[in-house]
Amino acid sequence: MKWFFTLFLLFFMTSTTIAQTDFKARQLTFERVRTAYKEKWSALKAELATAGIMGAFNLYIAAYKNESRLELWVKDTDKKQYQLFKVYSFCASSGTLGPKLKEGDLQTPEGFYHIHAFNPKSNFFLSLRVNYPNGVDRLRSGKEKPGGDIYIHGSCVTVGCIPLTDNKIKEVYVLATEAKNAGQQQIPIHIFPFKMSTANLNEQLLRFPQQKNLWETLRVGYDYFEKNKLVPTVTELNGKYIIK
Repeated sequence: MKWFFTLFLLFFMTSTTIAQTDFKARQLTFERVRTAYKEKWSALKAELATAGIMGAFNLYIAAYKNESRLELWVKDTDKKQYQLFKVYSFCASSGTLGPKLKEGDLQTPEGFYHIHAFNPKSNFFLSLRVNYPNGVDRLRSGKEKPGGDIYIHGSCVTVGCIPLTDNKIKEVYVLATEAKNAGQQQIPIHIFPFKMSTANLNEQLLRFPQQKNLWETLRVGYDYFEKNKLVPTVTELNGKYIIK
């Protein structure tokens, strides 16, 4: 039985490695992904090397609605702390501060998410789907349909997504593909209403006091990353985020 277990473990590990490295190969069967790699990957590799990232890396994405700012943070897979690598501006926005509550409300979600799918044939050139709605969102929406189809994407139109232009999404898509291909099973995307300093939080709560519970919870995750440059462990329990 011991030899059987060893053989099974070896097969499982080999299959997992092949599945991971095959992800990039599958993506490169699509013309737009090939175009993105041709135009962007060489320069991105040089920038990563300048930042001290010479091989496989993990990716963390933070978005700030009020500042229309998307941050890409990277780290070597064998290191703990992330470093800021790229900053992009949203090229359009919709809605106001506050979470998405229902389908068609034009709101961009606020919360702790991850990349749910890669879309190499998007209507907006390339896109990365956010796993909205999660359990917290569904409870918040109550009897309303929470909506869905939230993406980081190309082009400059939005009804709740994060558009970056076709040129910028090429870089984000390539970096996300590289991270997933290197074995990162879940690429976190944390969407905040604003940079959550004490001053900003107090100012915005005067305008949106109904968001106090949500924003103070998001602040915990924000502060953890700001202090440690580590992505906090976030789980859900009874429609609430639990942050460790």
